[in-house]
Amino acid sequence: MPPEDRPVRGSVEESPSALIVIDMVNTYDHQDADALLPSARKIVPVVADLLRAARDSRAPVIYVNDNFGQWRSHHGELVEAALAGPHAELVEPVRPDSEALFVVKARHSIFYETPLTYLLWELGVRHVILCGQVTEQCVLYSALDAHIRHLDVSVVSDAVAHIHPQLAEAALEMMRRNMGARIVAGQDVTFTGEPGRRRGTPS
Repeated sequence: MPPEDRPVRGSVEESPSALIVIDMVNTYDHQDADALLPSARKIVPVVADLLRAARDSRAPVIYVNDNFGQWRSHHGELVEAALAGPHAELVEPVRPDSEALFVVKARHSIFYETPLTYLLWELGVRHVILCGQVTEQCVLYSALDAHIRHLDVSVVSDAVAHIHPQLAEAALEMMRRNMGARIVAGQDVTFTGEPGRRRGTPS
């Protein structure tokens, strides 16, 4: 049975967790960036705190980031471009460290045509804690895709940035009501379990 079809058992408190950082390596030179920036500025300190807590707990930290159509880029080039951009102050506090894992995506969902499902299975992670941007777009679609893969989902409400406030509120409610996501504040996040690399390959 492929990993995306394996049901996940146990409560969120029992499930090994990983912090998923969505699209925070960003040059902010895209459409809607001006509307996004005020919200992004507010979440950066919370995301930075989550990163510290995850690293202190030795929980996996996985950056899943858009390639912005740069098909020849690898993650190092994406980070360098963001740090060289006009909003480096939003990237520097949340930049990947040497232990972080990095998955490049091309569409909204962190799972669409990426190896993330397999990576989480390899790590033994059953609970994903989502932060980043944009609440009503990539975060929403990623939460749905995590839910249909039988993963426990938490969304950190003060660590997700939005373009349209009213749509963000609706998205959070949809994630809570329709996808069983826990909507939590950054200060209430704890990283649980002991993820470990699985041996062998799924059958």
